[in-house]
Amino acid sequence: MKKGELPLARDKKHIPGVISSLRKDIVEVPEVITKCSGININGRKLKSFLFTTDIAIICNNDADAILAVYSFTPHPGIIQAIASAAPVPVIAGVGGGLTHGPRSANISLFAESLGSIAVVVNAPTPIATIQLINETVDVPVIATIVSEANDIQSRLDAGADILNVSGGANTVDLVRKIRAEFPDVPIIATGGKTDQDILDTIEAGANAISYTPPSVTELFKKKMDIYRNEIKNK
Repeated sequence: MKKGELPLARDKKHIPGVISSLRKDIVEVPEVITKCSGININGRKLKSFLFTTDIAIICNNDADAILAVYSFTPHPGIIQAIASAAPVPVIAGVGGGLTHGPRSANISLFAESLGSIAVVVNAPTPIATIQLINETVDVPVIATIVSEANDIQSRLDAGADILNVSGGANTVDLVRKIRAEFPDVPIIATGGKTDQDILDTIEAGANAISYTPPSVTELFKKKMDIYRNEIKNK
């Protein structure tokens, strides 16, 4: 290179990375998720949502955000614990099945006060609850859709900003149908177990993917097998 010349620009796809020796075992989301457009929430583009409430996994992953939804009634203590531990934005589950009405709205406000960038309600949530939450908080409201039977238009009219599609084996077809009817609505969808499943979901119209990580038990089993082999071979 001649004096005064600038070095050639590197390949734009090359992204340098640094990780400490103690963080090398983090849970990594599938790289194929980067192919989706992402959803811009208050200036932050999010493509991968890790579906977990496990604090250990929440502290050790490379996802863009945490989707903190669980099978029990939402509790402020759980939201506070996750918010205090998460190094990335949190989307908090605020009810929809057993919990709805003013309690869901109050929990939504609590989640917002702790920094949650959005709140998500489950599929059975009454339309009136979605409307009440929308009137209570300033963060986006995400409505979960599990089948074609869910009235999507009513949820959008009540204030839902984003759809969270979780249709099991029918997710790809459900995403494709929703995208055809609502071309501009932001969609998060479960991606499935393989890269091809995720890619099919993205091509069907999902803007972002929720990924379920392996459990701590599964991860720890692999690590213990490594430790046993190391001790055995010494």
